[in-house]
Amino acid sequence: MSDQQYGFSTRAITAGQHFDPTTGAVVAPVYMTSTFVQDGIGGLRGGYEYARGGNPTRDSLQEQLASLEGGSAAFSFASGLAAEDTLLRSVLTPGDHIVMGNDVYGGTHRLVNRVFVPWGIDLSTVELTDHDAVRAAIRPGVTKVLWIETPTNPLMKINDIAALAEIGHAFGVLVVVDNTFASPYLQQPIALGADAVVHSTTKYLGGHSDVVGGAVVVNDDELAAKIGFLQFGVGAVSGPLDAWLTIRGIKTLAVRLDRHSSNAQSIAEALVERPEIENVFYPGLPSHPGHELASRQMKAFGGMLSLSLSGGAAAARAFAESTELFQLAESLGGVESLIGYPSEMTHASVRGTELEVPDNIVRLSVGIENVEDLTADLLGALDRVTAATT
Repeated sequence: MSDQQYGFSTRAITAGQHFDPTTGAVVAPVYMTSTFVQDGIGGLRGGYEYARGGNPTRDSLQEQLASLEGGSAAFSFASGLAAEDTLLRSVLTPGDHIVMGNDVYGGTHRLVNRVFVPWGIDLSTVELTDHDAVRAAIRPGVTKVLWIETPTNPLMKINDIAALAEIGHAFGVLVVVDNTFASPYLQQPIALGADAVVHSTTKYLGGHSDVVGGAVVVNDDELAAKIGFLQFGVGAVSGPLDAWLTIRGIKTLAVRLDRHSSNAQSIAEALVERPEIENVFYPGLPSHPGHELASRQMKAFGGMLSLSLSGGAAAARAFAESTELFQLAESLGGVESLIGYPSEMTHASVRGTELEVPDNIVRLSVGIENVEDLTADLLGALDRVTAATT
């Protein structure tokens, strides 16, 4: 039986995971080594020579990631931004153009705008739900990358991967999807037509807020060869312990995402009628403009949601600082619940640009705690903010 004939949860546990042949240990060891002894000059054992070029633990993670995303090859990096940087360097040269959604992770925009643009790359941001605007933004022969997030960070827009991939491919453009918010359990961009998928594996894949990492998954041998060379030649690889922690996290990805999603759905429904809340941005709500598309494109709606508060920036800041179970911190996707104020935290780098996040927005990463406790925490914080302003 081939790997892809197994279900997702089975592959999350078995793909790339082999028991130790020496001892029979069910969990393979972490290969904490910088170099490998050769059987004579050039006689590599299993192809391993130096840990920047390859490590068995990292290879296990890469095989696991490729299987779950339905790609032919995956590459693990020291961070999500290192993964994005390597992918972009593999396909862009000075004079090229990239089209990016106008609601993306601030660090992604900062990478392109402040590293690649000075290098000679041109950047355009566009509303990806407006397909005519996307077509108009693409410059035939010059645009090389169409960069998609869905759901977006932090406004939770849903972009049509299949339709955008068709548009991009009509112009010969590489279509990249940042799948960090959804994870491969909830969304399969390559199956929907994307050429490459990127992840901050720090988030849902690792899932426990104890490791930083990134990944690129592709389904094209030529592109894989370019990325593989840069992974080796530039060297921003994940370390063996980071890779092992990510492997361990991925094994429970499906059960965690089921709980993240059900908790977030319940919380969104509890908050949507509160007078202090101007809008709840969550694709699981029928009122969300992307609800129907998300229902078709995703297995469930995920653990991320954002709120706009009627009281403006002051209310949003007070609310973000008033919760107890929801801890005030950057990042997302861990088993614990986090709350953030994007305008001055995750998206501070895009203030003053068209990607600027409204200052009444609060972002929630809903964890897997008891949903009754989480809901009470949020409602109690709203009550305290309301009491303080009346």
